[in-house]
Amino acid sequence: MAATDDSWRLYLVVETGAAAAERAAAALAVADAACLLIEPAPGAQLDAGSAQPLVALAQASDIAAIITANAHLARTLQADGVHLPPSREPAKAYTDARRILGQDLIVGADAGKSRHDAMVLGEAGADYIGFGIPAGIANIEGACARRLDLVSWWATIFEVPCVAFDVATPEDAEQLARAGADFIGVRLGAGESLADAAARIRAIA
Repeated sequence: MAATDDSWRLYLVVETGAAAAERAAAALAVADAACLLIEPAPGAQLDAGSAQPLVALAQASDIAAIITANAHLARTLQADGVHLPPSREPAKAYTDARRILGQDLIVGADAGKSRHDAMVLGEAGADYIGFGIPAGIANIEGACARRLDLVSWWATIFEVPCVAFDVATPEDAEQLARAGADFIGVRLGAGESLADAAARIRAIA
């Protein structure tokens, strides 16, 4: 069932680095969120030291702490789950993560631009399916149109929740919510000021 424009939840994507926890806290102070996805800053590695403060913040705020890509790290930090990036073998990636984390934790996945991979992941048991905009893509307008089309297609047919990632503006958020996105994924980049992060999240939420 497609979400209405006021039934979606915020899905924060937070890059690690200096003041990452403070940046996330500033965003959470102005908007409710369902999840906090922890990703490494560009050029950095995601490790326990950089991720743990964000896991603690999310769980203290009663929202799910999700680790990108690394199910072993998610288990070590007692996070709430793992987010799988696009993969050449999505079924295997899901199966491996589920084996590591068990049935009680979240295993969500970004399906990239593949409808086939999205269906494979949904049938395998993924807790949500995400569609975003790949980093470094030249045709942003085309990528946004494709993301909207994928979200609308998924929400119309499937019951597994859908996340629209890489949402940049309130207008994008509204359009994707009307198309059926259950969660709107907004990134807080490393180096972004606390004031800018809070203002952007407030505007979208």
